[in-house]
Amino acid sequence: MLEFVTRWYKDKFSDPQAVTLLFILFGLWALIYFAGGLLAPLLVALVLAFLLEWPVAQMSRIGVNRTTGASLMLVLFAGIVLLMVFGLVPSLWKQGMSLLTELPAMLDKGMGYLEELTQKYPQYVSAEQVIAMETELKRMLDTQHLLDIGKQILGFSASLLVLMVYTILVPLLVFFFLKDKEELIRGSKRFFPSNRELARKVWGEMNQQIFNYIRGKVIEIIIVGAVSYVFFAFMGLRYSALLGVLTGLSVLIPYVGATLVTLPIALVGFFQWGFSPEFGYLMLGYGIIQALDGNVLVPVLFSDAVDLHPVIIIAAVLVFGGLWGFWGVFFAIPLASLVKAVVNVWPRNHTSDKSDGDGPAGNGITDKTVSE
Repeated sequence: MLEFVTRWYKDKFSDPQAVTLLFILFGLWALIYFAGGLLAPLLVALVLAFLLEWPVAQMSRIGVNRTTGASLMLVLFAGIVLLMVFGLVPSLWKQGMSLLTELPAMLDKGMGYLEELTQKYPQYVSAEQVIAMETELKRMLDTQHLLDIGKQILGFSASLLVLMVYTILVPLLVFFFLKDKEELIRGSKRFFPSNRELARKVWGEMNQQIFNYIRGKVIEIIIVGAVSYVFFAFMGLRYSALLGVLTGLSVLIPYVGATLVTLPIALVGFFQWGFSPEFGYLMLGYGIIQALDGNVLVPVLFSDAVDLHPVIIIAAVLVFGGLWGFWGVFFAIPLASLVKAVVNVWPRNHTSDKSDGDGPAGNGITDKTVSE
């Protein structure tokens, strides 16, 4: 066993560049994991600067200096954010509060329907199950639970002071990242070993993929959210703006988000129409939107950015989401692609591949090739 471990270690870590790549990845992971809370403004600014770099670079090509280009893009981005905050957030907040107010009535209606099912189909739905479910729902909606929610809201309000600090720091950081990009990159290289060729290959493979993924994800959120809102408004569904935004944001969590957002849409539709043709049309239209997103929009937007099996994507969402919360979920696919890129460029010891011949693991290296 010890001989096997020793042989595996020499095979995988005999190349100094591989060790350098491993230490770089481990150092970045440790920095984000242990100091992510302290460095949150810096990380957010890095993400925004990465997104805004492309238009700034295009302006530089036509003769606009980086300072002017960075200023223009920052002002444009800030204007879009302010337009969303003051134009969209108040409406969403109002609809969200209204939905929370009517939630007990919706649940009562649902419980009444379940009681009818116990009378019609007692062999499938028992009265004890309905009573237990009703008791749990009442416990969740009691006064103490609502007070706990109120305390959480107050705690969030207290963090608004931190948010105000971010609104000052993040734009400044984004501006300097865009303006002094080359200088900052040159200065950061001194902290990395010189034999970093593998790390350069990984970054070269990931750079365009990350940009394509983030750009595609933003476009997907906008398209799915807008189409869902138009469809909900056309159907006359209540809280159409709120549910449209939730549907758009659900694409952040592949395969899981669509399942989670289906529940509030079905609950609102059932409360408004009951089991009627309108409710059926609502769920059919929502299913068509999800099918078009998964089978048409996603392949078009991410054909060059994502080449991962669905099982790997779901596992990445669970792992990285558990490590880094929202940002872990948002970057789960790029991080999984990073792991794949590292595996692809990781050097292999030819001596361990001799026995594999021309098979997949041997990379076409035969005994004759090794002897030469």
